Amino acid sequence: MTYEEYDSFCASLPAAAKVVQWGGAHVWKVGGKVFAIGGWSDDAMPFVTFKCSPAAFEILKEQPGLRPAPYLASRGMNWIQRTSDEAMSDADLRVYITESHRLVTAGLTKKLRKELGL
Repeated sequence: MTYEEYDSFCASLPAAAKVVQWGGAHVWKVGGKVFAIGGWSDDAMPFVTFKCSPAAFEILKEQPGLRPAPYLASRGMNWIQRTSDEAMSDADLRVYITESHRLVTAGLTKKLRKELGL
């Protein structure tokens, strides 16, 4: 998945907003909360970081091309970083980004979800 494909997909999710921060990373948020981060790669394919369930985290962290997300996972959060497409296809990555968006949206206040039309 290229940066353009990543940004296009994230932009298609409800109430998603992009900011560039943390050393040029493409950070996608919903309601001001991060659900996906793309960046820190030296080629056309960004490393993509996303939130997942505790069960998914335990399975994914052991797969080739995936790792606990630097900084986030070390603080006890269930975030995975895809560094290659060895074990996770772009189609599967889209599923996990969508789930990350859902998990983050669920954590927003009812009032904010209503304001965002979610």
